[in-house]
Amino acid sequence: MDVIRARTAGFCMGVGLALQKLEAALQERAADTARICTLGPIIHNPQVLEDYARKGVARLEEPEEARPGDMVVIRAHGVTRQTEERLRAGGARVLDATCPKVKKAQLSIARATAGGAALLLFGEADHPEVRGLVSYAGGPAYVFGDMEALEALSLPEDRPYVLASQTTQDRALFAVIERLLRGRLPGLTVLATICDATRERQDEARSIAARADVMVVVGGRESGNTRRLADVARAAGIATYHVETVDELRPEFFAQKARAGLTAGASTPKSLIEAAEERLTSL
Repeated sequence: MDVIRARTAGFCMGVGLALQKLEAALQERAADTARICTLGPIIHNPQVLEDYARKGVARLEEPEEARPGDMVVIRAHGVTRQTEERLRAGGARVLDATCPKVKKAQLSIARATAGGAALLLFGEADHPEVRGLVSYAGGPAYVFGDMEALEALSLPEDRPYVLASQTTQDRALFAVIERLLRGRLPGLTVLATICDATRERQDEARSIAARADVMVVVGGRESGNTRRLADVARAAGIATYHVETVDELRPEFFAQKARAGLTAGASTPKSLIEAAEERLTSL
């Protein structure tokens, strides 16, 4: 089978930087130092997380689990302001590996809402990045994941609003949301918080889907940007399979298919992408 592999598939800049910081911490660790931990998963990829667990990196779920002196790495998605404060108050040493694009979005939201403006955030309410972004709002915050949820919001028109997005959301849909809200909310402030790498990946996925018979998206199922790549491919009207490993690629998926498109999320290691390409090529 012919395979069209996305040029943009694999680690984004933010994920790469986060893992570099964790690797550097591991290399500098002396035998008698405290633990190296992450608060939650450093990225959304189960194979990468298993690898770091084998290397001795402890995964914490709550700040209070950190011991004084522990090196706690803040994951690429970022954490809430309150969570970071609790970590520091408990005596942990904090290594901030938040993606620079996410950190920029956090600070932009803080500045834009400092006077009490309400935040309208396009994103997944239960995603760690979104929880972190909301924590930087200086006024009330409304989170919505689609047009239906947005239209259901009751928004008083007698206050200022700031519109922003989770960094991995669909830029085309965000543009539609912006046009709608500008018509409803005069004076709306709009922040450009969607990462360019996300747009490039989604655009390339659309382009490949238009030339392929079937699409494979490799990445963790907890990864929001990976799920949206699969959504983009499906929206092009093509059969799309979101898998975490090559073991999930069943031959019957590709019966009577001549060309497969292949892309991957921003937290997917190169080794998994290459394994998927090798499997598809062999069919």
